[in-house]
Amino acid sequence: QVQLTESGGGLVQAGGSLRLSCAASGFTFSNTPMGWFRQAPGKEREFVARTGTITYYGDSVKGRFTMARDNGKNTVYLEMNSLKAEDTALYYCAADIRGRKYWGQGTQVTVSS
Repeated sequence: QVQLTESGGGLVQAGGSLRLSCAASGFTFSNTPMGWFRQAPGKEREFVARTGTITYYGDSVKGRFTMARDNGKNTVYLEMNSLKAEDTALYYCAADIRGRKYWGQGTQVTVSS
C-alpha cells in the first residue's frame, strides 16, 4: 500500500533553515508527481510546492523553499530557508496517483520569532 513518511521538522528561529524529507513506498515513485502542503492551526491546508515534469511553488514560499526528489531513494525533500514565524505549520507530503491524492501523517515545523 502507499506509504508516505515525513521527517525533519522541529523548532527553529526565524531566519533559520530546515530540510524536510518524505520517504515513499508502495507505488512507482519515479513517475509520480509529488507535493508538499502545510496547515497552520485554524487555517486551511495550503499548497507549498509540487514536482512532476516541472517544479512550482506557492507564492508565500517562492524564492525561499526548494523542492527536490531522489528517485533512487524514493524520497522528496523540502529545503526551507529564511524561515518566518508564519511558516509555522504541520507539513505534509502528498502523492498524486491515478487521480487521487495520498497523504503522509505530517511533520511539525515551528518557527520562533
